[in-house]
Amino acid sequence: MKREYCGVFGIYNHPEAARLTYFGLYAQQHRGQESAGIVTWDGKTIREERGMGLVPEVFNERHLGKELKGNIAMGHVRYSTTGASLIRNAQPFLARHKNLHLAIAHNGNLVNTMELRNQLEEAGSIFQTTIDSEVFVHLIVKYLNGGTVEEAVLKACKEVKGAYSVLIMANDKLIAIRDPHGIRPLQMGRVGGSHVFASETCAFDLLEAELIRSVEPGEMVVVEGTSVKSYKMDIPPQPTKHCIFELIYFARPDSTVFGENVYLCRKEMGRQMALESHVDADYVMPFPDSGIYSAVGYAQQSGLPYEHAMIRNHYVGRTFIQPSQDMRDFSTRVKINPVKEMIKGKRIVIVDDSIVRGTTIRSRVKKLRELGASEIHFRVSCPPIKFPCFYGIDFSSKGELIAANHTVEEIERFIGLDSLHYISIEGLLKAVKHPENYCLACFTGDYPIPCEGGGKMCTECGC
Repeated sequence: MKREYCGVFGIYNHPEAARLTYFGLYAQQHRGQESAGIVTWDGKTIREERGMGLVPEVFNERHLGKELKGNIAMGHVRYSTTGASLIRNAQPFLARHKNLHLAIAHNGNLVNTMELRNQLEEAGSIFQTTIDSEVFVHLIVKYLNGGTVEEAVLKACKEVKGAYSVLIMANDKLIAIRDPHGIRPLQMGRVGGSHVFASETCAFDLLEAELIRSVEPGEMVVVEGTSVKSYKMDIPPQPTKHCIFELIYFARPDSTVFGENVYLCRKEMGRQMALESHVDADYVMPFPDSGIYSAVGYAQQSGLPYEHAMIRNHYVGRTFIQPSQDMRDFSTRVKINPVKEMIKGKRIVIVDDSIVRGTTIRSRVKKLRELGASEIHFRVSCPPIKFPCFYGIDFSSKGELIAANHTVEEIERFIGLDSLHYISIEGLLKAVKHPENYCLACFTGDYPIPCEGGGKMCTECGC
């Protein structure tokens, strides 16, 4: 039930801009497997290709070699957090105003979408999609008024609330923006003489691009010609609140986000869990792939052997991507299969990144019991998830979060475990360099940006 939000990639002044964007999106496929899109600009014409499915399913050689012409390109991979799973909601989103061609790719979620959308519609705006990202475009057009695109974008940012790491193509300009709290990651790099932007550094690694730095919270970077300019939003300083789930689960382990090496953070989370809750067992195993790196840290600290007693079929996508519960349950069975000879009579410590509803883990534990496991201990590398996320992670409503409604002991009995331990918030924060800079709202309910109404602002239902 953990749905990823989105990944963005942009490149300026490269003869193979579309092709490099394809590979940049391919490297970030884990951030969204629902739809993908690329837009290009050749100085006169904007071109686009969008579709439902994975990056290699949406694009082919004809698109990259012939149709998507231009030396400026940006792309997007998506899982819907606001707006339905429809082709019209695939990004980048395009619009034209007089002689200005605009395209926008957005990672995050706005919490005042409905308020802004209602205001814009009352003023005559006509929306084509149900995504919150389209609000940005209408606000930019609203504030142009003969001024520059940069001025209009900064004015738009003063009105939107929520999480956003955004790329905007505006004719010959490529603009990168990050919300004042820095909730979502956005990296800036260089490949040859071309500037590149991506949600994660793993996209740079594939292209052998040099990481320059992160786009700072509340910063707008504008690339035009040979010029790279930085602007700060005209708003009061805001506390930095990075999404801790990037490090727990979402980012690829070979990425650097928020200045942190994801692999090392996850391994340290496992080590902290072992310090908090050691148990005598025969071995430690992850639920692949999300629990692997924390399990390594747990095993190294505890001195227990590390084993892979559950084998993943890598030709099956992540379970939460499936559109129905029946398909999720089926793909869970297809995705991971136990090594039977490693289970019977064994005392096992299982490490995973989180428990959302508990149903998937319950079915796996039941299977291990049927295969003869004598003890099953579960260690979770994030604290209990008790509150929904309004900033771009499609966690269930609070009513469906098992930790919001049950004690650890009740969850332990529901899943069928001999013991269950969640890492403490203190232990989690010991695994990062700057603990004061992280959003912990899904654990504590302390939201850095209030969401009036108490629910995700959804343009589908207006809740």
